[in-house]
Amino acid sequence: MLTNVALATSGTVGVPRWREVQSPEIAGSSEPLRAVLDSVKRVAPTDVTVLITGETGTGKELIARAIHEASARSAHRFVSVNCAAIPQPLIGSELFGHERGAFTGALQRRLGRFEIADGGTLFLDEVGELPLETQIALLRVLQEREFERVGGSSPIRANVRVLAATNRDLEVAIAAGTFRSDLYYRLNVFPIAIPPLRERKEDILPLAELLVERHARREGRPIPIIPERTAVALEAYHWPGNVRELQNVIERSMILCDSDVLSIDDSSLRWKSRQTTAGDSTLAEIQRDAIVRALHRADWRVGGAKGAAAALAVPRTTLQAQMRKLGIDQPRSRRRAAR
Repeated sequence: MLTNVALATSGTVGVPRWREVQSPEIAGSSEPLRAVLDSVKRVAPTDVTVLITGETGTGKELIARAIHEASARSAHRFVSVNCAAIPQPLIGSELFGHERGAFTGALQRRLGRFEIADGGTLFLDEVGELPLETQIALLRVLQEREFERVGGSSPIRANVRVLAATNRDLEVAIAAGTFRSDLYYRLNVFPIAIPPLRERKEDILPLAELLVERHARREGRPIPIIPERTAVALEAYHWPGNVRELQNVIERSMILCDSDVLSIDDSSLRWKSRQTTAGDSTLAEIQRDAIVRALHRADWRVGGAKGAAAALAVPRTTLQAQMRKLGIDQPRSRRRAAR
């Protein structure tokens, strides 16, 4: 299944201590993602704990996998645990295992995720959801590199690198008394913050093309092209669900696509754009951004078959009126071509 974030790669990293970060699921070249990728390359050869933060759907697990694959532990297992998906009474057993008879239903010894990931990497997704008693046990593992199974009395050495992720503000959780400050500092040795998709708009089209290609190959069908009008709509949208939402939109559009040109019903995108919060872009800003991008692609030509108006599927006079309303001025050298 396709992962949830696009990264950028350029050139070969000539450092023998780790592998170059490469993946068929990596696409994009925005500056925010270049910074993320640089952090991955820097921290991969070490064995320190990494705390990955970002909104839901930005691809925190992909970053964790990239760190693992570029590290000396890549020949061993990458074990992922969603801490929010496991009932709190069972999370200790899930992570550390249990002995036979440790609790009702424990009919035999069971290995926990730490033992399964021995020599490799353990990724704790949604680490902010851990109960306090499990946080204490995790802190012990990070400090002393050992743990005990539930119901056990013998310490077990933990040769595991821990990567953690959360979409919560853990400092707020600390203030509320639901997350331990000492565990936070142990996890946050090397923080990596993944920017939301709306802050890396230049990655939207490459990522959409990758998603279209992956879906088409999986279904054994021709790969449709993404027309200019669809590209502009995708780049103008705010994407509150980030790459996960983009993936859903592409997959739904591919199911409905009956030609070699991908058409996206952007009515829902326009509706959601109107629901932006006070801190988000206004609808006027979104419209202005879409028009400017279309003009740049058309070399600031407004009319004609290859002009921005045609790409946006609106009359030339309508686009010119919107440009005046939004304060978009053409470069002087291009005004004659627009007529």
